[in-house]
Amino acid sequence: MDAFGYLIPYGLEWLNLLVRWLHMITGIAWIGASFYFVWLDNSIRPPAPGSELAQKGVSGELWAVHGGGFYNPQKYLVAPAELPKELHWFKWEAYSTWLSGIALLTIAYYFNAQAMMVDKAVADLSSLQATGIGIGFLIAGWIVYDLLCRSPLVKREGWLGLTVFVLLSGAAWVLTHLLSGRAAFIHIGAMIGTIMVANVAMVIIPGQRKMVQAMQAGGLPDPSYGIKAKQRSVHNNYFTLPVLFIMISNHYAMTYRHPQAWLVLALIMAAGVFIRHFFNLRHKGRVEWRYPAIGVALLLAVAVAIAPSRPAAVGAAADPEAQFRQVKAIIDQRCVSCHSAHPTQAGFATAPAGMVLDTPQQVRQHAMQIHKQAVELKAMPIGNLTNMTEPERAQLAAWFAAGAK
Repeated sequence: MDAFGYLIPYGLEWLNLLVRWLHMITGIAWIGASFYFVWLDNSIRPPAPGSELAQKGVSGELWAVHGGGFYNPQKYLVAPAELPKELHWFKWEAYSTWLSGIALLTIAYYFNAQAMMVDKAVADLSSLQATGIGIGFLIAGWIVYDLLCRSPLVKREGWLGLTVFVLLSGAAWVLTHLLSGRAAFIHIGAMIGTIMVANVAMVIIPGQRKMVQAMQAGGLPDPSYGIKAKQRSVHNNYFTLPVLFIMISNHYAMTYRHPQAWLVLALIMAAGVFIRHFFNLRHKGRVEWRYPAIGVALLLAVAVAIAPSRPAAVGAAADPEAQFRQVKAIIDQRCVSCHSAHPTQAGFATAPAGMVLDTPQQVRQHAMQIHKQAVELKAMPIGNLTNMTEPERAQLAAWFAAGAK
């Protein structure tokens, strides 16, 4: 039974690894396709009036060279006169990314909600409550966003974009007051990812199918389907950089552990949107340096605002050995259940980040990481599962300031 119980978290660790790898691969394929087609739309040039291409209904084309070959993509204003026998669809990249992402969310967060989602200093929730909140936000995010896109705001893209940004920022504020900062960030990313894949599954692909069906029936496609699909595709393009940041945010506790973590996330997402807008305009031949300048300024402002305060100077400990014995006792009681060669904390098969703190030598070796995570960021113990106290954090701080001997 003990051996089997130990193998469960180990198996989940491998499942986490493989699903995370799959999620990264499919995400690269989806975002790469998004970047390419937005670049293509912004880079094509209209054919000469009265030319053969113009008479065929081609709205734009370009020539490109890649991999030793020449390519000549052409975009039709609505559709070609005759439907080709083989038509490539771009959907499985999106579906696979979302499915693998939800699987990863389930494995890493929902299977271990008390450790990964609950921070009792924020809200004392059960695992079921925390999971329900996370899933509820994924569903509600899509419903509210879709209603906004069907409202009169759809005719005013700037106001629609601002409203969606306020929606996401508000969701971040609520989640950071219910879940741990790390889980709140990840669920905002999952909410955006759900909106993106729902755009594909509920709007873009169905619209394209109706256009194809109209041509197969010998009629003319309704151009409104293409317009709606294009709009949602552009939205997805602007979502990409915020989502990519959130995917890596779990490695940077300085962002999600800040008291105003929701605002930190909102500003970083805004920076991503401004930077993405610069590239979209650049593909059209417009170079607007103010947009990346705003993005960089926002990132710099966040970095300065969340910088840790300088630690107070302390004198040398009267008895360094006695001080270290106190520190080692804290580490043994609060940290070693996870950070051990053989973790005893449920849900952990290996030490997080490979940091093992079993021996005095290992504790001294990782002194800087201990201080950063337990004192500066207070990100560890994760969710404060082992109830490390403020006086204990102060003891760790004094030990580090005295040279971590």
